[in-house]
Amino acid sequence: MHSKWWGARALVLHLLLVAWLVVCAVAAWWQVGRAVGGNSLSYLYAIEWPVFGVLGVIGWFALINLERVTAEDEAARQHFEERMRAEARAAREREVEEDPTLAAYNDHLEHLATRTKRRLWGHS
Repeated sequence: MHSKWWGARALVLHLLLVAWLVVCAVAAWWQVGRAVGGNSLSYLYAIEWPVFGVLGVIGWFALINLERVTAEDEAARQHFEERMRAEARAAREREVEEDPTLAAYNDHLEHLATRTKRRLWGHS
């Protein structure tokens, strides 16, 4: 099988899912017992715990299928961003009379965007 299902991360997720489903099943069974014993609010909780179990399965499935960003993906993203910046600069340079205030503002926004991306992606 594929390592996405049997890697260390996946095995931990499988164990967490099993534990979550056991907790939900026990809690649902407990609430059914309370509901039969006369606590009418427990009927709602008896339905709620299986729903939590289903949400756990959905979360488990999403985490198992979460794709990791590879170095190749990151390089392609950076290349695309650099190309877009170069095209934007070229378009601005082609403009005959660009408002200096607008140009300064655009330069400031570009500086903020690069600084924020460096901080988010762990670059200095």
